[in-house]
Amino acid sequence: MEEKKGVSIGVRRVIAYIVLILISFFCLIWFYILFINATRSNSELSAGFTPIPSTHLIDNWTNLVKGTLPIVNGMLNSVLIAALSALLCVYFSTMTAFAIHAYDFKAKKFMFTFILAVMMIPTQVTVLGFLQLIDKMKLTDTFWPLILPSIAAPITFFYLKQYMDSTLSISLIEAARIDGAGEFRIFNTIVLPLMKPAIAVQAIFTFVTSWNNYFVPALVIQSDKKKTLPILIAQLRSADWLKFDMGQVYVMIAFSIFPVIIVYLLLSKYIVGGVALGGVKE
Repeated sequence: MEEKKGVSIGVRRVIAYIVLILISFFCLIWFYILFINATRSNSELSAGFTPIPSTHLIDNWTNLVKGTLPIVNGMLNSVLIAALSALLCVYFSTMTAFAIHAYDFKAKKFMFTFILAVMMIPTQVTVLGFLQLIDKMKLTDTFWPLILPSIAAPITFFYLKQYMDSTLSISLIEAARIDGAGEFRIFNTIVLPLMKPAIAVQAIFTFVTSWNNYFVPALVIQSDKKKTLPILIAQLRSADWLKFDMGQVYVMIAFSIFPVIIVYLLLSKYIVGGVALGGVKE
């Protein structure tokens, strides 16, 4: 009986490994294709795909940098906007979740429901009013309309609130108050460290969302030096057919992925810790 049980566990383990290997393969193969194509010239790409890297990576990069598009400025602009958006989003969303979680007031349920209802409103519906507002505030062609709205992020708030309900004990907050700690000190020294795993997850999501955002920056940014990488990639792809170079497009896309990978690697240890911590209930 025990032998049959051990065999069945072994078979299930083998099946699980096979499934995980297949999923990993289908997730990573596209990155491999991207980086392979970044090493090939436009004529080689037109001939079809080959799994072997070519020798035109440096040529593609040189032609891209020496072109008319401000690639370096676009990278710096995207890093600045995405980093500040992620920082403001996770900090103020955690603060909002803490207020709903730790305090009792009459409008508590209404505010929670209202914030969740805001999630149902798509950006495209409010974009006209948003553009009129930033035009009256003279913020057009600046980075502020791309950074400041990240302070109000209902989806991030909801995730952090659910995580806080399972990990942050009210008795811990009350003990800190009895010891004489102020509310901001409790939030910054107790709540934020406990919420690191959830904050790391949402920081990655917010960074990637802001990094890939094309719709709003295309409407707000007008100066070439202030454009972000998604706008520049779209301009490069829509170039005249005489100037169009698919090798440069692949190099630029690969170039734009590296900061996202770096952010994930820096925060991945907190994600693993969050999975372990989230499985522990009081």
